[in-house]
Amino acid sequence: MIKIQPHIIQEGSVQFQLGEQKGNQIIYDFPKMLIYLEAKGKLLFGKNFKIYSEDEAILYKLCIYFIRDFETCRKLKIDPNKGILLSGPVGCGKTSLMQLLPFIVPHQNQHSLIPARNITFSFNKSGFKIIEDYGNNGFYCFDDLGVETTGRHFGKDCNVMGEILLSRYDLFLKRKIRTHTTTNLNAQELESRYGIRVRSRMRELFNLIAFDKESLDKRK
Repeated sequence: MIKIQPHIIQEGSVQFQLGEQKGNQIIYDFPKMLIYLEAKGKLLFGKNFKIYSEDEAILYKLCIYFIRDFETCRKLKIDPNKGILLSGPVGCGKTSLMQLLPFIVPHQNQHSLIPARNITFSFNKSGFKIIEDYGNNGFYCFDDLGVETTGRHFGKDCNVMGEILLSRYDLFLKRKIRTHTTTNLNAQELESRYGIRVRSRMRELFNLIAFDKESLDKRK
């Protein structure tokens, strides 16, 4: 059931209003979105979770994308029809943000966040069916792309996530189903890991949003 006022979110006894409804349009307020994201983050990840001021530029782009603000996306050179590739150093908060951000748009289809290494483990056990399962259906965010090992099933090696990304590209062309991913790798490392063909498809699949390489490890 579609929520009538998706910009008004209830968490326990506290109500968060993320913007104002004008006619059939919601005008979101970024500072209010940040307040909600920090509160929801504390509920999900513990009381020490916080939104860092140095991450607000990244968060602004991500929020604009998730709320489907097409005009601002165009100004920021973000293609709302593509997925997000969120890159940055270990511990900068990529996974937490991709878990958090769907909560600001409860009326939209939600992606499932799946660690890439878990997919490879499943391939090792179940074989090529796993590539079909994740490549041909569903709305996913593949977490920590590039840390997974090469898959091996009955003596055959396979770059599992590379094959899945090729399938997701075909899925994107045919059905416009987006894919998200997070990674610690830069463009050159991704190309080395998955090859030129996959890297080329990734440019068409994703908007690259990158944390500064000097971003703090927030887990320390």
